[in-house]
Amino acid sequence: MATSEDASWPAGGETGLPARDRRSGPYRTYLPDPLGYRPLVIDPSLSRRIAQVERAVRDLAGGSTGADLEGLSRFLLRSEAVASSFIEGIAPSSANVAVAELAQTEHVQRVGEQARLVARNITIVRRATEELVALDEVGVDDVVRLQSSLIPEERHHGIRLVQNWIGGSNRHPLDAQFVPPSPDHVDGLMADLVDYLNGSHHSPLVQAALVHAQFETIHPFTDGNGRVGRALIHTVLARRGLTRQAVLPISLVLSTLRDEYVQGLTWFRFEGPAGAEAAVTGTQRWIETFVEAAAAAVRQAAELVAAVGALRREWDERLARYRTQQGVREVPRAGSATARLLALLPEAPVVTARTVERVLGVSYPAANTAVQELEGAGILGSRQLERGTTGYLATEVLDLVDLTERRLAGTAFDTRTSPPNRPVPARREA
Repeated sequence: MATSEDASWPAGGETGLPARDRRSGPYRTYLPDPLGYRPLVIDPSLSRRIAQVERAVRDLAGGSTGADLEGLSRFLLRSEAVASSFIEGIAPSSANVAVAELAQTEHVQRVGEQARLVARNITIVRRATEELVALDEVGVDDVVRLQSSLIPEERHHGIRLVQNWIGGSNRHPLDAQFVPPSPDHVDGLMADLVDYLNGSHHSPLVQAALVHAQFETIHPFTDGNGRVGRALIHTVLARRGLTRQAVLPISLVLSTLRDEYVQGLTWFRFEGPAGAEAAVTGTQRWIETFVEAAAAAVRQAAELVAAVGALRREWDERLARYRTQQGVREVPRAGSATARLLALLPEAPVVTARTVERVLGVSYPAANTAVQELEGAGILGSRQLERGTTGYLATEVLDLVDLTERRLAGTAFDTRTSPPNRPVPARREA
């Protein structure tokens, strides 16, 4: 039975602190029901909505444009990377981050430190999540390794041995908005959590919703709970085959809709028997909140993929006009370096001739001809990265990603009516 437990906080012995930070007194910790023993009741209308949204996710990830979403999705991890890097203010643009990612495999030194930090953390988030997805069975130790990967600078890796809390004073939990279970309960609750994560008792969206809410309720680490909890959403959806390797930006939507998110978690944290009305209603309301966030994420991702699809058709027309002017056939051969590079650009919108040579397995002259042809057609722009090294950027793709992220950061998901409420890429000057 989910309940609150009484606890007592001793007075702080540190000198020089204001009286409010040296207070002692009673407080209460929340002890949730294990997921494995919690009955779940979903009314027919919510069940239909879950099926509808899951079908939309599958259509998006499995359609002919699914590869575009898979390639572009890593750029939508930027908000996680910004948080992981403790960067404040405006986030670096997609173009700068993409150049920094290129610098991880090629010799490029002229890269901004913010962009380098974000690119590094995008790689960490992606690798860490992919490792969990690939496991036959996830264990608590694997979640701990995820935490240490996401916040390598944190000294206190591993399951917490102290009480933590959310909100209020940094010195005591007496004024906290929420106090998770005491350390004595964390090991057992985490074992139950991964046991549920490894099963398939419920649909993928429901499972992701419950795993995320339970993890944030347990709050098993002294730091990094938010980042790990959001990564677990991607982990569940990919392990269940709903999104494959693509990252659906549900966590970005939840981050934008902070009030609804906190209210949903509050509903989830019922007290009393698992079958009581408060438990059934509270859990269902949280699932509704999560499913609607997923629906918003699908809509925004679908708009991005559709916009990239339209751009690719425009590129085909530009290339045809350019090639006609050059006196060659309008459409390049299907297996040519130019045709293959054109298809690759949504996933790799910043390349060098060496990148194309390596990725496509073609000769350097063929790779160089391809990038120069696409530059001539107005599809790629060039930027000097190092002496003797030219980068080629599909800036229109990167602008679309930046616009999508700006939309995802506004509560109406429309840049015309709601400004971003967290760090986002600045608008690129025309």
